[in-house]
Amino acid sequence: MTTVGLLYPGHSAEDDYPRLEVLLDSDIRLPVVHTDIGEDAHRVDALLRMGAADRLAARVEQLRLEGAESVVWACTSGSFVYGWEGAHEQIRSLALAAGMPASSTSFGFAHALRELGAQRVAVAATYPEDITALFTAFLKASGAEVVADRASGIVTAAEVGTWGRDEVLELARAGDHPDAEVVLLPDTALHTAAYLADLEQAVGKPVLTANQVTVWEGLRLAERRAWVYGPKLGKLFEKEFEPPEQSGHPE
Repeated sequence: MTTVGLLYPGHSAEDDYPRLEVLLDSDIRLPVVHTDIGEDAHRVDALLRMGAADRLAARVEQLRLEGAESVVWACTSGSFVYGWEGAHEQIRSLALAAGMPASSTSFGFAHALRELGAQRVAVAATYPEDITALFTAFLKASGAEVVADRASGIVTAAEVGTWGRDEVLELARAGDHPDAEVVLLPDTALHTAAYLADLEQAVGKPVLTANQVTVWEGLRLAERRAWVYGPKLGKLFEKEFEPPEQSGHPE
């Protein structure tokens, strides 16, 4: 059994995590503990308060009781808003408070890109333009080349959480760019777990979504590899099918 603890702000798309747990179809548990979202706004001051060290530390005891082996701050904007160095300090503080390895969704994106061997990315964001620009700056600091970024201008996580399959696929298509090796959908308030295969089919390349990379990052910290056959969890989790060895005897 591997347990990855997730700290999630408020209530928007947290039901992606039990869905991902089922799709992984293994002994992996993904308990979600909700942090105080404060003001639901994709605005710098609100996001800085949302990701404050004391707010995160206040909920880690519940994850310890769940038997978590790693913890991920499941919020992209509430981590990259601190900048590259500030986001590192945020997870250092979280790791000390939790007594276990810690990371955030923003670093999940950076590490997942390295896993895929990709550098050129397109960002398809739900955020306003200024918040999207902070994410692209974070990605550039990680070594990625952002060839395109699209901001949808949505202010609240609550609104993002109402989007369904059609809106999510259109976001990915609109944000894609011919030079991009991967398309990134960075908001953990966006439901994507049910659409990962559809997203990659729609753009014809790997797609990384916030809730997907959050789980992958937690498993990476716990030193647990999780592979699935087929595209249901996207290229990041896909294990290529290896046919059984032939016996050499005719059927």
